Amino acid sequence: MMMNRALFAGLLVAALSTPAFALDDPFLKRAEAVLKRQPIIDGHNDWPGALRGSFGEAWWSQDLKADSRQFKRPLMTDIPRLHAGRVGGQFWSVYVPASVTGPAAVKATIEQIDIVRGFVAKYPADFELAGTAADIRRIQKTGKVASLMGVEGGSQIDNSLPVLRAYYALGARYMTLTHVKHNDWADSANEPARPQPLSDFGKAVVHEMNRIGMLVDLSHVSPGTMKAVLAVTKAPVIFSHSSSRGLADHVRNVPDDVLTLVKANGGVVMTTYVPGFINAARQAWEAARNGERARLAALYLADVPRQTAALAEWEAKNPEPPVSIKDVADHIAHMVKLAGVDHVGIGGDLDGIESTPTGLEGVETYPALIAELLRRGLSEADCEKIAGGNLLRVMEAAEKVAAGMAGELPPDVKP
Repeated sequence: MMMNRALFAGLLVAALSTPAFALDDPFLKRAEAVLKRQPIIDGHNDWPGALRGSFGEAWWSQDLKADSRQFKRPLMTDIPRLHAGRVGGQFWSVYVPASVTGPAAVKATIEQIDIVRGFVAKYPADFELAGTAADIRRIQKTGKVASLMGVEGGSQIDNSLPVLRAYYALGARYMTLTHVKHNDWADSANEPARPQPLSDFGKAVVHEMNRIGMLVDLSHVSPGTMKAVLAVTKAPVIFSHSSSRGLADHVRNVPDDVLTLVKANGGVVMTTYVPGFINAARQAWEAARNGERARLAALYLADVPRQTAALAEWEAKNPEPPVSIKDVADHIAHMVKLAGVDHVGIGGDLDGIESTPTGLEGVETYPALIAELLRRGLSEADCEKIAGGNLLRVMEAAEKVAAGMAGELPPDVKP
């Protein structure tokens, strides 16, 4: 008897979206059950920037349901893999380089927002814009990806609270206070600390974000700025893509003493996948490679082919240390121990990084990470919190703070 074509097609899609080892891995089966109840809500994905970087405005003509691993520049995100990864909510980064400032940064941010709103409109069966925690809860039940945006750097508002409010109106639900450079009012982790890590205007920015219900993101900022913000914010904060400095002493990670402050604040730290942030051996190797690259550039000056060949020879003699899914789970476990399971989430930074830990190559791999956490003894209820429940709680708390501040007028402040 011939199988109904529609039934066959449905079974084929299900098979393609389920890893082969799901059939005999009890932890992966449990992970799938966890993510059916609470799909992944990831704090940071750079797909919009990757699409612009690969295709420019021609991204509109690309088939985003195609396997993006086959693109000329392979990507870590596409629509089928988002569904395979059980993603129910995603903060899409609308990133602009910190070197772009002033009105140009505002223009570039709007262009990035346009990409997110564009693919949501182009694929309405797969995406829907979300503005509140209630929106995410509703949308994720439909099988779509609830789509929100994160502005990745306070310099992108050009010292303007009206611009901040405009980004919120367009769908941005968090702003990272800095990127890799200081701005006029907050310190980045990547530059030497200043005497005042958060200026009076910076405090006004945080206050205004609290007032309108925009999450304050402390990834990329210095420890001094982290502590200054935690001392003044009225709402819980997030770290959209950061890991633990207690395990890997990288400036982009969260110090242990700040983790305890995040617990008191009610916020959430969303563990990132960046290999050099989560594995100390990989961090040291990257520093050594950067040093060798600088040495070769000085030694061979304008002879770029010779520099490239010499660096390749160095890399052959000094292979990069492996980083795996276990490293990410180690950071989650450490942060759960210090801050509590209610204050940890996932923010992979996929498509914003050159490589990933083995086992976490793309958005389809979230069930494998949840399976690893279950394998280590976390309960299914704990994994539901890490997958997305904690982020929803933080959003609801921020919305409650904003509702309580609804009678306030915007501040009249200058940087």
